[in-house]
Amino acid sequence: MTGIVGEAGFRHAARVKAAPALALLLVALTAAVHAENWPRFRGPTGQGLSKEKNLPLEWSPERGIKWRTPIPGEGWSSPIVWGDRVFVTTVTEAGTQGRVLALDRRSGAVVWDRQVFDLVPMRKESKNSYATPTPVTDGKHVFAVFGDGSMAALDFNGGVRWTNREVPFYSRHGLGASPILHEDLLIMPFDGSNRIPQAGQWPQVSDEERLGWQLPWDRGFVAAVDAATGRRVWTGRRGKSRIAHVTPNILVEDGRALVISPAGDAIQAFDARTGELVWNVYSQGEGVTPSFAMADGLIFTASGFEKTTIRTVRTGGRGDVTETHIAWEQRRGAPNQPSLLHVKPHLYSVTDGGIVHCYDAATGEVLYAERIGGNHSASPVYADGRIYFLSENGESAVIAAGPEFRLLARNSIGDERCQASIAISQGHLFIRSDRHLFCLGR
Repeated sequence: MTGIVGEAGFRHAARVKAAPALALLLVALTAAVHAENWPRFRGPTGQGLSKEKNLPLEWSPERGIKWRTPIPGEGWSSPIVWGDRVFVTTVTEAGTQGRVLALDRRSGAVVWDRQVFDLVPMRKESKNSYATPTPVTDGKHVFAVFGDGSMAALDFNGGVRWTNREVPFYSRHGLGASPILHEDLLIMPFDGSNRIPQAGQWPQVSDEERLGWQLPWDRGFVAAVDAATGRRVWTGRRGKSRIAHVTPNILVEDGRALVISPAGDAIQAFDARTGELVWNVYSQGEGVTPSFAMADGLIFTASGFEKTTIRTVRTGGRGDVTETHIAWEQRRGAPNQPSLLHVKPHLYSVTDGGIVHCYDAATGEVLYAERIGGNHSASPVYADGRIYFLSENGESAVIAAGPEFRLLARNSIGDERCQASIAISQGHLFIRSDRHLFCLGR
C-alpha cells in the first residue's frame, strides 16, 4: 500500500489542500457581508456608528498603514467613502480655490482633482478652514459645500453637474456644518453672523458686528435644494438664533420626516418636504459645533459656548416645547467641539481637553469620567464594540463600549495634525490630517 492513494484518500488530500483557500474565501465573503459605505459626515446614520467587523485595533507610523496620500491645500472636511472611491474637499492657493478630490480606496491614488470654485477668503476662526463641510454622496454624485456658502454637485468622473452660489454666507467663525441628503433634497444649514466692513477685533467690536454671534438675530436658516438641479426648494427660517456649525439629521416621527437642526439658542425640527418649523426648544449658547445623537425618542445635543450643557430633548410636540420636552440636562463633560455618541444604552462625550464621559442615556447620570489625553476636535466613532477617539496630534485612544472604562489601545499616525473625524468603510479606517489621507487596516 506504500505510495498508493485510494479515491477516498485523494479526496481527503484535496480537501486538506483546499482548506486554506476556502478559509480565505470565507473571510473575504464575511468581510463583504459586513462592508458598508460611509457616505456623509459621521457615516450611514449621521451618528458615528458602523456595523463593520474586524477593524484595526493597533497601528503606528511603521505598522498598520495601508496607504497615505498627500492632500494639497487646507481643509478639515472628513473623508467619505462609496465603493472604491474616497472623497475629500480642500482649498488651495491661500484659500482662493475650492476643490473636490476622488481617491482610489484600494491604492490611495488620486483619480481626479477638480477645481469647482474661485473663492474670496473671509474671516474665520484659526481652527476652521474654507473646506470644513464634509461632502455627501448618493453613490452617483458627490455634493460639496465651501466656506462662502457655494454648493456644487459632481459626478463620480469629476464632471460638475451644477453649482449654486445664491447664499453669500458669512460667519465670524467660518462655515463648519455639513450637508445631508434626504430623498431628492440636499439640505444645508446656514447659521452665520453680520458682516460689516473693517470688522474689529475682540473686545473692540460693535453691536452691529455682534449680531448673529453674541446677539440673536433672525437671519439663520436651513436651505433645501433639488439634488438633481441645485435649485432652491424651500427655506426653513429659524426666528431668533445665533451662530452654529451643527450638521442636521433626519428623524421620522409618526410617518413624517423631520429635519432636526440645532443652532445657537435653538434646537429645532423642520418638515423635510416643506421647511415648515414644527417645534423649537430654547437652548442657550452660541458657536454650537457638536453634532447630536438620537435614540429611543430622545435627541442628545450640546449647547455651545456660554453655559455649555448637554441638553436632551424628547421628540414629539409642536410649537415651543421648551417647558415640556427637555428630558434631562448635564453640564459635566459637555463638549464644545466633538460630537456626542450614543451606543445603547449609553451616551459618550469627549471634552476638548480629552476627558471621556459615559452617561446613562435615559437619565444623564455620569457613569465614569476618564482622561485619555490630548486636545480633541474630531468626533468619536463606534464599531464592533469599540469607540475610537482621535486627538489633534494624530494620536488615538480605543476604548471598549460599556459602563466601565477600559482602554484597549493607544495609537499614532505620526507627527500629523488632525481635526477631521474618522471614516469607516470596507474593513478600513480613513483618517485625514493636515497633510495626508491615511487608510488603516489589512
